[in-house]
Amino acid sequence: MKLVSSNHHSVQALSWRKLYLSRAKLKASSRTSALLSGFAMVAMVEVQLEMQYSYPRVLLVAFSVCTTVLVAVHLFALLISTCILPNVEAVSNIHNLNSVSESPHERMHYYIELAWGFSTALGILLFLAEVVLLCWIKFLPVDSGGAAATTTAPVAQDSGWLAALASTIIMVPVGVIFVVFTVHFYRSLVQLATSAYQQSCYLTDIQGNQSDNN
Repeated sequence: MKLVSSNHHSVQALSWRKLYLSRAKLKASSRTSALLSGFAMVAMVEVQLEMQYSYPRVLLVAFSVCTTVLVAVHLFALLISTCILPNVEAVSNIHNLNSVSESPHERMHYYIELAWGFSTALGILLFLAEVVLLCWIKFLPVDSGGAAATTTAPVAQDSGWLAALASTIIMVPVGVIFVVFTVHFYRSLVQLATSAYQQSCYLTDIQGNQSDNN
């Protein structure tokens, strides 16, 4: 009986750990998405385009698309977090071991992971691209007065063009490192989740076999 009780508490502990982990992911997704989507909106509204400079059409379209997708992705993650988090919080504040089954974090696990992935992986990657595009829009017209202001081809000796190019050169390896770290981190999380799931299934089988023997 003591062994059965111990296994039961172990299963309950794993369930509560999943609940707290889901709550932490939802909170992190909510904060990150609200911050980055707000920054993207402010950047789009506050950016001042030089009317006397002819921007490359591709640059303006890329900035518009990147900003729109960035805001949409983060708002979608924020929507999922806002809808699920109150229900998880309500169960986590109940001091009853059996109340963990009332939380929707197990049934909506894929939605929670989707919000987490949108907010951290895809959302931050789009944010890095947003920074690069902002640098090009902000610095490209600098020192391009006169005849160069009416052309769409960049002039190599312009300090603004060099500043935008420098930001791109810096951001490219940062983006590569970010992608590599994200893939490695998510693989580690998957392995950890798989190990915890196998342990939970093992303890559940032991508990069921002992109950049948009794």
